Amino acid sequence: MIKAFVADNDRLRVVSDLLANKERVVWIDLLAPTKEEEGAIERLIGVDIPTREEMEEIEISSRLYAENGSYVMTATLPAHSDGDRPEMLPVTFVLAGTRLVTVRYHEPRAFATFPLRAEKTDTGCTSGETILISLLEAIVDRLADVLERASREVVDISQDIFQSTEKKASKRDRDFQIVLHRIGSKEDLVSKIQDSLLTLQRLAGFLANVVSQDKQGKDLRARVKTIARDVVSLSDHASFQTQKITFLLDATLGMINIQQNAIIKIVSVAAVVFLPPTLVASIYGMNFDIMPELRWFFGYPLALGLMILSAVLPFWFFRRKGWL
Repeated sequence: MIKAFVADNDRLRVVSDLLANKERVVWIDLLAPTKEEEGAIERLIGVDIPTREEMEEIEISSRLYAENGSYVMTATLPAHSDGDRPEMLPVTFVLAGTRLVTVRYHEPRAFATFPLRAEKTDTGCTSGETILISLLEAIVDRLADVLERASREVVDISQDIFQSTEKKASKRDRDFQIVLHRIGSKEDLVSKIQDSLLTLQRLAGFLANVVSQDKQGKDLRARVKTIARDVVSLSDHASFQTQKITFLLDATLGMINIQQNAIIKIVSVAAVVFLPPTLVASIYGMNFDIMPELRWFFGYPLALGLMILSAVLPFWFFRRKGWL
């Protein structure tokens, strides 16, 4: 699918007929293009558009390069990032003269919100460079929102771990299983955002060199530097969240080990407490003909007393030592 935009009083306006407005078009957005659509755009801008396989290559030379006076930049962006499993796919930005061409196979939120905002308000989008920078700003803002949401949810997980009010052991075990699942989901989300920020950081550095060649683009250079600083700041924040998630994972496993040790301790204490009474009962349960207490009148009460005393003494000793 092809969407074409023209500049109209520093605003973007969608046009339905690309060929009829090809001289005025400043942004061409390709969503899952067919080979015929790719060929038509390549003939229009005079630059080969990367295929999906080429976009997915991880080498920097395959993602950031110049060709025939045009600049091709590819970054990995998330889509459907309101959940914990965003769809991560590459998006290619092609600066061809005064035009911007974007190629994508999924729908990041910025590609839906930015055109609407640029159509309603004056964003200064008059060329491919200004559109690209404004679009990157929207993408960085979206990534910041995703990280902020993840940070709040990490705080909630921390409270569930360290401020749990559940007393029943089986319920606590189920809660910790849920917490482990949530921690894994947040780690996966944050790591994907980190990967996206890394590609954007490289793209911003490449774009800074491109914009620096324009002697009239002082304002654009400043905006690109701001994008680069924001990306670095978000990357640092994502790294901090990763460390916190790792700590929460270790803490959760530690809490599970503490609970398991407490259960084992109770079982061990119970075994020690009931061992002496069992020994007394075993002794007086032997079937020998000659046993001094066998026909004694107080033999039965004495055996019961010994069993109770042998159980109480270890229990009292454990309580005094603080082991219970």
